[in-house]
Amino acid sequence: MSEFYALVPAAGSGSRMGGELPKQYLPLAGQPMIFHALNTLCANADIGTVFVVLASDDTLFHSYDWSRFGDKLQPLYCGGATRAASVMNGLLASELEPDDWVLVHDAARPCLSQEQLARLIGELRNDEVGGILAVPVADTLKRADGARCIARTENREGLWQAQTPQMFRAGLLLRGLQTAPQVTDEAAAVEAMGLHPKLVLSEPSNFKVTYVQDLLLAELLLRELT
Repeated sequence: MSEFYALVPAAGSGSRMGGELPKQYLPLAGQPMIFHALNTLCANADIGTVFVVLASDDTLFHSYDWSRFGDKLQPLYCGGATRAASVMNGLLASELEPDDWVLVHDAARPCLSQEQLARLIGELRNDEVGGILAVPVADTLKRADGARCIARTENREGLWQAQTPQMFRAGLLLRGLQTAPQVTDEAAAVEAMGLHPKLVLSEPSNFKVTYVQDLLLAELLLRELT
């Protein structure tokens, strides 16, 4: 029987946030931001181990207390120059079986709920390909020209905004990343092999913290989750 694992790439610097701390370590609700994603993943009974992929020269991770997670949390110091490289390195270092499920989640999505996580696993555990959490695009989309003026309005029908976790078999995902190492998410690597991952309905609350002002909204949402 295949097992379930989580993998959190956290080797980046989060340059758009500014400041000296990498984004994953910015304080949020009394903890480094990455804590909240790890806490949700570690609390899920289906997931056996949560691997966090860190830069080889990361000196901050062990300055925090992760003891509440016990052996379920395993750091891997093998992060790459890109997200795809970090995920691929993490898959190789974790030595998962090809049929094991791996859920790749952003360190900067601290508001993932247990309900969203359970829905993803429940809908995909018997799927042949895998899939991702996502939400239908609700806003009107504008295409900009070189002068940052509106060139045209895009048709949003059938468009979804990708979130994480993104859940695929470890062997399939590794082959996809080796085939298409330039992708910005795991689903795109699987799509590059001609497969069609499933879209599992999520909520806008599972957003990615990208800018400083996102931290306030995340803190408000975390209060609702706890």
